[in-house]
Amino acid sequence: MLKLVKYLKGYIKESIIGPLFKLLEAIFELIVPLVMAKIIDVGIKNSDKAYILKMCGILVFLGVLGFICSIAAQYFAAKAALGFSAALRRDLYKHINSFSYTELDKIGTSSLVVRLTGDVNQVQNGVNLILRLLLRSPFIVIGAVLMSFFINFKLTLIFVAVTILMSGIIYFIMSKSVPHYKRAQEKLDKITQITRDNLIGARVIRAFYMEDDEIKNFEDMSGSLLKPKPMWEGFQACLTLPPI
Repeated sequence: MLKLVKYLKGYIKESIIGPLFKLLEAIFELIVPLVMAKIIDVGIKNSDKAYILKMCGILVFLGVLGFICSIAAQYFAAKAALGFSAALRRDLYKHINSFSYTELDKIGTSSLVVRLTGDVNQVQNGVNLILRLLLRSPFIVIGAVLMSFFINFKLTLIFVAVTILMSGIIYFIMSKSVPHYKRAQEKLDKITQITRDNLIGARVIRAFYMEDDEIKNFEDMSGSLLKPKPMWEGFQACLTLPPI
């Protein structure tokens, strides 16, 4: 994966700004529980409606800011990912054109088509996902653990245990899904090959059909030119000749 970082060279700014906006969104999300705690501990406890309305306004403001940061992060991450995939596809195309005919036959045209389309799109989605979650997810997890530690120590232990359990489940699912992904790629190569063969076959059939049509037209024209004219047409042509 580190070899692919060079394709983000022209999008360094977007690759930095996108995660930073996601970091800001995470900060706003972590502030929300603190505001909710204040509403319960102060506003509801003291029946202070003005304080409750003020805190609700802060919650709405945090929500709007988080939404704006999320949209901005998605925009910059998508821009960087699209530029990344365009540069990667260009280099991959140049590399494929340097192959010999033997190498092309060995790899297979269908496999190369899938690499240029499906695989590059998968990598593009991966880059987009990394830029959006690179800072946000760790910050959310660590921040939530620290905040729960200050609020309730027992709650922190439960949170840490759940986090470790979820990490193990995610790792298990990913380890089991990789073989299925490889088999899906092989099937996709076969589907591409079948589609390509059908398209080539359709072109050949169409070419034979057009050739047959041309031969029939040529035969009809030749028959018309060689067909003898009736005697009365020749006699009529003589009558129209100018006098000597």
